[in-house]
Amino acid sequence: MLETTPPRNSKNIQINKSWCKGCGICTGLCTKVLAMDGGGKAIAANPSLCTGCRLCETHCPDFAISIGVDVN
Repeated sequence: MLETTPPRNSKNIQINKSWCKGCGICTGLCTKVLAMDGGGKAIAANPSLCTGCRLCETHCPDFAISIGVDVN
């Protein structure tokens, strides 16, 4: 079995869909990484482009986004 290791300082973007009300604040702040899905909830469309600035996390009024950084 081939094991892959995430790149150093890769970002772990977690979005709690049950908490997300679809306000769009996060997608307005981060148009390259986040998008809205067909159900009106935020998704990490391009997580590899995340710089880890955490603006989406700090501006989410519902605390639905969590950004973690793996520091292997």
